Amino acid sequence: MLCAGPGGGSNDVQWCFSQVKGAIDDDVAEADIISTVEFNQSGELLATGDKGGRVVIFQQEQESKNKLQCRGEYNVYSTFQSHEPEFDYLKSLEIEEKINKIRWLPQKNAAHFLLSTNDKTIKLWKISERDKRPEGYNLKEEDGQYRDPNTVTTLRVPVFRPMDLMVEASPRRVFANAHTYHINSISVNSDCETYLSADDLRVNLWHLEITDRSFNIVDIKPANMEDLTEVITAAEFHPNQCNTFVYSSSKGTIRLCDMRAAALCDSHAKLFEEPEDPNNRSFFSEIISSISDVKFSHSGRYMMTRDYLSVKIWDLNMESRPVETYQVHEYLRSKLCSLYENDCIFDKFECCWNGNDSVVMTGSYNNFFRMFDRGYQQDMTLEASRENSKPRSVLKPRKVSTGGKRKKDEISVDSLDFNKKILHTAWHPLDNIIAVATTNNLYIFQDKLN
Repeated sequence: MLCAGPGGGSNDVQWCFSQVKGAIDDDVAEADIISTVEFNQSGELLATGDKGGRVVIFQQEQESKNKLQCRGEYNVYSTFQSHEPEFDYLKSLEIEEKINKIRWLPQKNAAHFLLSTNDKTIKLWKISERDKRPEGYNLKEEDGQYRDPNTVTTLRVPVFRPMDLMVEASPRRVFANAHTYHINSISVNSDCETYLSADDLRVNLWHLEITDRSFNIVDIKPANMEDLTEVITAAEFHPNQCNTFVYSSSKGTIRLCDMRAAALCDSHAKLFEEPEDPNNRSFFSEIISSISDVKFSHSGRYMMTRDYLSVKIWDLNMESRPVETYQVHEYLRSKLCSLYENDCIFDKFECCWNGNDSVVMTGSYNNFFRMFDRGYQQDMTLEASRENSKPRSVLKPRKVSTGGKRKKDEISVDSLDFNKKILHTAWHPLDNIIAVATTNNLYIFQDKLN
């Protein structure tokens, strides 16, 4: 089972179970459904957001970091309520608290900062530790009561005393009232001062210090909404060119924009689009060509897009067609009619790169997730399941049979469970540790070191 490691080169990577987070109940509360997963830049912290507006941050165990066999062990570091349900009285609309995206800011000091967003409001959170408290005030008792100044006869110098570690999450900025439509993306710029947010029709540029205004850098809203033919589905900044960003559309196109060219980037610098194969044309063509996620490689040379059936890798120097195309679940092409009827065809699968851009990962149905080794043109299907949840038990590759005689280890297309789906995945930036979100559970897997 070949899969290139994050340090480069290729080796036999066997993925094994490390942990699963979340309740085991079959009866899942809507609020507990995980809606986003994101490692920070060092991989030490792993954040998840859910439909209940909560953010849960897991921290890699310091002891287990040094034990290679257990380095994929994360424990809860902080939990906080990021967003609350709101009501827009002007439009008579409920704004749900669901966390759409989380993005970490590069760490500058002991504290960590992250951006979280629901449909309308983006918040900047500071996560900091406190393990000392001041004692010995002159005008305050230890319980916080103020003393009568007339009773103070001597002056004391307050001192810091050790205390149990406290992790505090505090909102530092709230960026609101800039989006008419639902926010689908946020992306921090490489200048570490600005970030973008995108909704269905517009992309806005924000400064992290300024909350009361943002610059509109893309606006595809037509004068007459009846002329609307496409919407923005995702947007991301280039990892090291602060003037460059891309946004994808529901028509399957990706536009690369250069902010040096004009203040409003309605005219793109590059348009990435693959001509449609006439043989595959069907009623569902436009729906399944809609791009649900776009991610730049760490190197900045490539970008990856995910549509309903495939993952495509594009070279930024070649717009005419992708350099690599990987079929995620081609066996579903014959099932599109029933997937349309149960709305699964509108599911938005995300994708991610490993640390050195040699492997890409994305989710599928039946709690399957797929990995594609770019150098060796190999792929595998793995399953996030509680049946495989013995510590360090090796995951067996799964196969789906598309017809004819089914082999012993294969699963039939007709028996796939479309209610079990993996939409959100994340890969540790420096190590072979992955996080995979099933409905309300977070699975963490790592490579098995012999």
